[in-house]
Order: sequence, then structure tokens, then C-alpha cells
Amino acid sequence: MSNRLTLVLGGVRAGKSRYAQELAQGGGRVLYVATAEAGDEEMAARIQAHREERPSAWATVEEPIGVVGALEPLLVSFDTVLIDCLTLWVSNLLLQDPDDGEVLANIQTRARRLVDLYEQSNSAWIVVSNEVGLGVIPATRLGRDYADALGRVNQQFAAAADEVIVMFAGLPVSLKARGLENR
Repeated sequence: MSNRLTLVLGGVRAGKSRYAQELAQGGGRVLYVATAEAGDEEMAARIQAHREERPSAWATVEEPIGVVGALEPLLVSFDTVLIDCLTLWVSNLLLQDPDDGEVLANIQTRARRLVDLYEQSNSAWIVVSNEVGLGVIPATRLGRDYADALGRVNQQFAAAADEVIVMFAGLPVSLKARGLENR
């Protein structure tokens, strides 16, 4: 595998995770990075379903906040890194201290570090995130801060990505494709 970034975007239940897992299937040694936390029974059930869907040969790191620190020492051991998802990671970061005036800038800095880590790696990365810019403007400041933060993080990853796919009703639509002839 070579250094290559694929960003998979879409709305809720659009098929992002399934598609990302299909992309990773032929990716040699796969590291799955899960950012979800089980805050309630319904989320715990979703996390368990995701665990059961993944191939048992894949290594898994469950890290809701310190994704860069968790990934850094492991990268040399994996051909493919699948991060599912930026959506929850950004939410987790924001909710650590939503009243901190620097929280949005700190999220952007952490996202830049994650992109930098990708650029230093020799792994193919597949990153999943929700597209939150297609809906209504959130009614609360926290909701607007979240949409702004995730939108900016998605832009950082899209700019660095070789390929950007948006999922609609389980169907992938290519937004950006660089070097796919080598795939």
C-alpha cells in the first residue's frame, strides 16, 4: 500500500461506514480507528453492531479524543488505516469544553496534526465523516459551533485527499479523484 487518502462523506445512514469498510477489504493489514463513545444504550448497540461488521483480522483502536497520539506509534504496522469517524471525534473534542473560546481553533489544530500524520505515513487512509452543510442552520450556538468545526475539518481532509466520495442512499458519488488509474 502507498500513502493515499480517501475521504468518505455523507448524511446519516447514507452507507458511509459500509463503503469505507469495502474499500479497506483489500488493504492488507488494516487498523480500524473508532471514535464513538457509548453514552446510552442505543449508542452502545450501534457500536456493538459496528464491531460485529468488521473483519476479525482487523486491529481496532477505540479512541474518542486522542486519535493522533493513539495512531502515531502504530502506523508502521499497518497498510491501511480506516478512521470512523471524524463526525464523532469533532463532537467529542467540542463537548470537552464547549464554552472555551479557543475550542474551535484547537479542533482545527488537532485536525491539522491528524492530516500531517497521514502525510508522514506510508499507509492508505480511509476517513469517514458526515456532511453537515446540507441541512438547516442549527438553532443553538453549540450546534452552529459544531457544524462550523466539522465543516472546516472536512475541508482540511478534502483538500489533502486523493479521493473524496459522497454517499447518497448507499450510492457513492465521486467528488475528487486523483491518481485512480494506479488503484
